[in-house]
Amino acid sequence: MKINGGKGTAAETESSTPRQCSDFPAGPGIFGHYDPAGYFCEMFGRPGHLATHTSAIVERLGALPLADLRRRYAAAERELLNFGITFTVYSEKGQTDSILPFDVIPRVISALEWRKIETGVEQRVKAINLFLNDVYHRQKIIKDGIIPADLVFTNANYRREMQDFDVPLGSYTQICGVDLVRGDDGEFRVLEDNVRTPSGVSYVIENRHLTRRAFPDLRRHFALRRVSDYGERLIDSLVELAPNGITSPQVVLLSAGTYNSAYFEHVFLAQEVGVPMVEGRDLFVDANHVFMKTINGPQPVHVIYRRIDDACLDPNVFNAESVLGVKGLMSAYQAGNVTLANAVGTGIADDKAIYAYMPQIIRYYLGEEPLLPNVETHVCRDKEGLAYTLAHIKDLVIKPVGASGGYGIIIGPRASHRKLEACRANLRANPQNFISQSLVNLSVCPTLINRRIEPRHVDLRPFVISGRSTWVLPGGLTRVALRKDSLVVNSSQGGGSKDTWVLE
Repeated sequence: MKINGGKGTAAETESSTPRQCSDFPAGPGIFGHYDPAGYFCEMFGRPGHLATHTSAIVERLGALPLADLRRRYAAAERELLNFGITFTVYSEKGQTDSILPFDVIPRVISALEWRKIETGVEQRVKAINLFLNDVYHRQKIIKDGIIPADLVFTNANYRREMQDFDVPLGSYTQICGVDLVRGDDGEFRVLEDNVRTPSGVSYVIENRHLTRRAFPDLRRHFALRRVSDYGERLIDSLVELAPNGITSPQVVLLSAGTYNSAYFEHVFLAQEVGVPMVEGRDLFVDANHVFMKTINGPQPVHVIYRRIDDACLDPNVFNAESVLGVKGLMSAYQAGNVTLANAVGTGIADDKAIYAYMPQIIRYYLGEEPLLPNVETHVCRDKEGLAYTLAHIKDLVIKPVGASGGYGIIIGPRASHRKLEACRANLRANPQNFISQSLVNLSVCPTLINRRIEPRHVDLRPFVISGRSTWVLPGGLTRVALRKDSLVVNSSQGGGSKDTWVLE
C-alpha cells in the first residue's frame, strides 16, 4: 500500500548522489564562496525564490571575520563541556558520553512559515490524542475500516491495560515531538511522530543560551520568539493532570538513571520545571497511592513525568525483570491516584506503520485536510506496498516500524548487493515490520566546517505541549548532518544541532 503525502525523504539516511554546484549568487563576506549546490537553503532560499526574511541576518553574519566566527564556536564548545551538556552513544565497544556538536550559524524561520508549522503540528497532535482515545475506548476508526485492526492489536506498543481507562483531559501525549523535513520544493513534511518520551528539548533551550553568549551582537535589534518559558508551560500542563481533589500536586520526573542516553536532559528538565528527579527505587506504592522516599519520610506523588518506556514502568504488569520502574504503579494509575505523562500505550501512535495512516486519521477525526503532509510512504504489510518496495528497493529507504534514532534503516542507493538481498529476505519473511520511503534531498543550512562555510542538511523537531490547551515551542530542535553529503542528523549517529530562530 502506498500512502500519498507528496515527495518524501528520510532524515536518518545518506544522500545517494551529491549534487554539483549551482549558479548561486555570492553572499557577503564569509558567505562569498557558499553554494548550496541546488538544494533548498534555509538561509538563502533557492535561485529564483531567494529568501528575504534572512537578509539582515546574512549581512550581519557576513560582516564577521571567519577567525572571529571560529573563536566564538570554540567558546561555545568549551561551554558545552563545562556544563556537561552531553548525550550517551551506545555501541559494541560500550558507551561514550559526548557533547552534541553545536553550529554557531542559526537556522532562521519566518513568522509566516512558523505559523504554518505551528498550526500543522497542533492539528496533528489533536488528531493523535483523538485516535488514541478512540483506540482505547469505542474503536470506531477500526470498525469503520479506516485502520486495520491487527495493525493496532498486534502492535508492540498496544497496552490492553489501558482499554476503557479515561486519561485526564483526554490527553495521552502531553509532550510530543514532530519531526519535519523540507525538500527541494521548500514545503515542510512530517517524517515521523515522537509521542512516547520525545527528547531534545533541552538542546533547544541551551542552544539559545549559547547563542546569547556567543553572539550578543548578532541578535541585537532582531525580534525573536522566546523559548525560555518552556519549563513554565510544561509544569502548568503537568499540574493540570493532577487527580481529582488534589489542589497542590507533587510532580516528579522519573528517570532511568545515569546510563540513559538522555540523562542530561532529565536533570535539565527537572531543574527547569522545578520538580524532584527520581528513579524507580525512590518511589513505592502503598494502598494504590504512590509515595516518594525523602529524608522527612514518605511524601505523596500525584503526577509523574516519566522518561522511561512502558515496559519498564511496573514489573508486576510488564517486564518482570525491570529494575527501573515501581511495583504497583499501574494499579495506582488505574485507580486514578496518580497520573503518568505521557500516558501508557501512546506508542501506538509513533509506530511508523500508523504514521502512514495519519492523513486518514486527521480527516476521520477532524474533517480537515492535513496542513502538513506526510512523506510518501509504502506500507509493506500490504500486498501492493510490499510489491512496490521489492521492485524499487534500490531507490528506497527501508525502515523498521518500531525503531527510532536511525537504527535498522537500509538505504537502497547506498546498500551493497548482499545487504539488499538480506533486506529482501527480511521483507518477505516479516513484511509487517517494515515501511519504505522515497529518498529525496533535505534542505541545507550554512554551517561552519573547519575553515569554511558549507551547506549541511537539516531537519526540525518542534515540541508540543497539550492538555487544556495546546502550545508549540517556537522553533524546536534543528538537527544538522555534519558530514559532507550526509543526511544523518541523529545525535546518536554523528549529527549536531543549531539554534532555531523564529522571527516575530
